[in-house]
Amino acid sequence: MPAPAPHPLRDRWRRAGVRVRSTLAATALLAVLVVAGGVVGLAALRGSLYGAAEASSAVQARLVRLSVSADVLDSGLEGPGSAQRSALEAAVGADDDRGSHVQVLDADGRVVARSAALAGLDAISGARPAVGELLQEEREVPALGGRWVVTVVGARVDDRDFRVVAAESTAEEDAALRQAALVLAVGAPLLLAAIAAATWTFTGRSLRPVEAIRRTVEGITSAGLDGRVPVPEGRDEVARLAVTMNEMLSRLESSQRSQRRFVADASHELRSPVATLRAAAEVWSADAGAPREFTELVRSEAGRVEALVADLLLLARADEGRLAREDADVDLDEVLEGEAARLRALGAVRVRARTVPVRVRGDHRQLSRLVRNLTDNAARHAAGTVELRTALEGGSALLEVADDGPGVPEAERERVFERFVRLDASRDRASGGTGLGLAIVAEIAAAHGGSVRALPRPGGGALVRLVLPLGAPADGTDAADPADGRGPGGVQPPSAASR
Repeated sequence: MPAPAPHPLRDRWRRAGVRVRSTLAATALLAVLVVAGGVVGLAALRGSLYGAAEASSAVQARLVRLSVSADVLDSGLEGPGSAQRSALEAAVGADDDRGSHVQVLDADGRVVARSAALAGLDAISGARPAVGELLQEEREVPALGGRWVVTVVGARVDDRDFRVVAAESTAEEDAALRQAALVLAVGAPLLLAAIAAATWTFTGRSLRPVEAIRRTVEGITSAGLDGRVPVPEGRDEVARLAVTMNEMLSRLESSQRSQRRFVADASHELRSPVATLRAAAEVWSADAGAPREFTELVRSEAGRVEALVADLLLLARADEGRLAREDADVDLDEVLEGEAARLRALGAVRVRARTVPVRVRGDHRQLSRLVRNLTDNAARHAAGTVELRTALEGGSALLEVADDGPGVPEAERERVFERFVRLDASRDRASGGTGLGLAIVAEIAAAHGGSVRALPRPGGGALVRLVLPLGAPADGTDAADPADGRGPGGVQPPSAASR
């Protein structure tokens, strides 16, 4: 079954932290609720306001309907004055301007009475409701300006049909709606911002114990599992997580102590049998009757086991923090030149060495072991050339060992310094590799306050770079002023001519 295609938004959401996701989710949910509530609220407010205008317009139309007589309908708008007309004109506001305006129309649609504001205007509504029926609509009335609620009531007097049209302005209602919408438009973002800030703050405070746990766990390494995460007050999920983490660390620490004790004890116990085996191989080799191939095989394998036991003992001491025991000046360039001479004497590879005087503080024996492991590893994998270099860089001692072999894949450049790790190209046990050489290099470098990395060699191959803090100046003088052009330790870096 093919894997689902990656989705950029989903991947970005997953990469965002809990704090960001919580804040965005809470703000988005509130935004939906605010918009929905605002729409519903404005609709309800509009219905209430317009409902009052419609009721007022309907009442006005019905009241005017009671004042219409047959004489008024017969005489028309310009008919003679009479008591009935005077009453009708008073009802429609023919002489004064009111908030609502009224027209009385006969069966043919002619205006027989109207409010003062509607003087000279034809019928403002063409609706023709049946007798006793009431029709209402919201519409623009160009003659009056703006939106109005127009109510038309059908009526009859003395077998004569007529209509009463009442128009109620919605200007006040529309102004109230605009004000409510403005308050919502300004207040909603402020409310969302306040909720987002509150959610961000409260989520951050809730996650603060988790961050403390993360920082503590980040500082715990396999070199020492005695650290414990802080347990916050209370009995919530974070507190239970902290307790569980501490219990797990206790189990891991106990298991690690047992493993280290086993490795150290087994290594110590193996030294005597291995030494006896080597001695027996030497005695057998002196015996003319012993098979030469057998004695050489026993001697070779005994040497390999002895070297493996020595490596395990060294790593066991590193795990216990007892690796670098001495603190003396070590000329790293001299150690490297000695290894270069040894490789040249073996004749298996070409050796190019470029060194400058570099002095560090540490254990001479352990640093010599480090350099030998690096050079042996380079010689084992080189196609024909090994390059060695020391330098001063940024106030630190730099040592590089490179070879023109297959190199180290990028994904394996950190893993090669783990124990018993060997890449596919070096799995031949006959080559002498045990998978502990570079692990020992990393332990010795760490014990001396340095670091080691595997890098690609320019032109192909592998390059291992060791960085250590500088010791006393190599010539015994104080460090020179940088302004005189001399490097750290008072040493003028040469042009790196090949030795």
